Amino acid sequence: MDIAQLALEEAALKTVADSINDRLKEVKKAMQEQLVDNGISKVTATLPDGTKVATISRSDAKPAAVVVDEDAFLEWVRTIARDEITTRLVTEVRPAYRTNILAQMTAAGVARIIDTDTGELHDVPGVEVKPTRSLTHSVRPSAGAKEAIAEAWRNGQLAHLDLLQIEAGDAA
Repeated sequence: MDIAQLALEEAALKTVADSINDRLKEVKKAMQEQLVDNGISKVTATLPDGTKVATISRSDAKPAAVVVDEDAFLEWVRTIARDEITTRLVTEVRPAYRTNILAQMTAAGVARIIDTDTGELHDVPGVEVKPTRSLTHSVRPSAGAKEAIAEAWRNGQLAHLDLLQIEAGDAA
């Protein structure tokens, strides 16, 4: 294959891939909205002949404790665990302690910890337990899905879907 043909093939594949990725983003957004709006956690993708080709599962955002006010958090740690403060050019909570208590709050689902030495319950200022990632979903292809979808595409069984429409002006 000569360089001119390789260049054309790469340009054509890039254009097709960009068009597919743009459409995939649109469909993924619409799917996420449908899953959330209808309270659906899982849906099966099947070909017109009934062949299962994938399972789509919603992933809900999991809440985690996050420091939202460094100064308030630092002052609180200073009052209950002074040994966990490191002073350099910057005063900060020791990373291991921070990780440990944030994990405790994440597990509890609230910005509160129990002092294991005193049994005292502490509300932790400067920390919130909130979702740390956006809602999303995953697509897990079934065994043989690649071949089944390719065959369905070749046979025109997917013609009703907007899988690939490249129009003039789409390519950048």
